[in-house]
Amino acid sequence: MSRIDRRFAELRAAGRTGLITYVTAGDPDLARSAEILKRLDRAGADVLEVGVPFSDPLADGPVIQRATERALAAGATLENVLTMLAGVRSEISAPVVIFSYANPILRMGLERFVSQAQAAGVDGVLTLDMPPEEGAAFRDAFAAAGIDTIFLLSPTTTVERIRRASALGSGFLYGISRLGVTGVRETIDDSARALADRVRAETAMPIALGFGLSRPEHVRAVGQWADAAVVGSALVKVIAEHGRSAGLLDEVERYVRWLRS
Repeated sequence: MSRIDRRFAELRAAGRTGLITYVTAGDPDLARSAEILKRLDRAGADVLEVGVPFSDPLADGPVIQRATERALAAGATLENVLTMLAGVRSEISAPVVIFSYANPILRMGLERFVSQAQAAGVDGVLTLDMPPEEGAAFRDAFAAAGIDTIFLLSPTTTVERIRRASALGSGFLYGISRLGVTGVRETIDDSARALADRVRAETAMPIALGFGLSRPEHVRAVGQWADAAVVGSALVKVIAEHGRSAGLLDEVERYVRWLRS
């Protein structure tokens, strides 16, 4: 059983909705990213998603695009993100999921990436632009290293693709609650529940719902239909607002504890 499997089993046994947090590695810099991950873990995040900055982030809205620009300007690369994770992994109990486009992985080389990700204690990889139909090679390489392959589902995902993603994937399925790019929203789109219901009808694999969640009531609402809620842009915005202040880490921890309230 993987660390991700154990975490979702614990959540189900406790009857609790999981909280998955997303941050862009290298924003504001890699040293503080390491400290942010430790604070997220301490504040109660159940899974830590670590975004790899990429120069053409098509699925990301303005908040994460700007975070990506800051991270790239600070020198973040896939390789030094993995080095950062290796240095901090022993101080973090939560599962760590790499969130990347395919290009940085292919540029680094799949075999080399898998080797370094395994050494860094990475538990799962979500490749945003790698659909299940094209993901077998990645899945096989990740599985051989004990790394879960997580696929992305949308409100328009077909039943056939849900079945393929659950058959090829492991750990959990990531459902985006609405179409479009990432970003904070005030309400949860009705399509979120519909997607969760369709996934539930096809597989027992845990599902996490994200895109736009920012408040405790969002987390509670998602928990009615899914196993976990993903908070990304709202957290990245907190980091952007306090990135140069001495209180950055406290603000990050305070925000995640509030989400858990």
